[in-house]
Amino acid sequence: MRTMRKRMMAATAVMAAGLIAAPAAAREADKVLMTEHPQGRAFQEAVGYSDAVIAGDTIYLSGVVAGLAKGETDLAPGYDRAFQMIAATLARAGASWDDVVDITTYHTDIGAHIDGFVAVKNKYVKAPFPTWTAIGVSRLYEPTAVVEIKVVAVKPRT
Repeated sequence: MRTMRKRMMAATAVMAAGLIAAPAAAREADKVLMTEHPQGRAFQEAVGYSDAVIAGDTIYLSGVVAGLAKGETDLAPGYDRAFQMIAATLARAGASWDDVVDITTYHTDIGAHIDGFVAVKNKYVKAPFPTWTAIGVSRLYEPTAVVEIKVVAVKPRT
């Protein structure tokens, strides 16, 4: 009985060690996508984040912000730029908007902006639709941003 208990404790310790080590293996350097723009990359390295991480067949993208560019009064072009940036990152990871399974958006004024946002989103996101959670927030990291869009995609089977 004592031998059995020792074996079970040893097996549990081995399994726990494997679980503890697993997260580090999920972020191999060749599976982490950094921005291709030198100034943006310097910021990412200073702050400590990437454009995307590929873990198995799942692609996790960092949030992409949208807001008004200088001289703009309509948010639609800003939303469109953000969706295009996400499309470019998905393409670098071997996926597209069709492969997105989850969207989370953070809005600084959800009531005022949601209709315009949905109109642009629907140009990129087609049925069958992914899950989508829209959250109202008081502010975002980028002070001029009105929305941050975060997506998760699954690589298509080849």
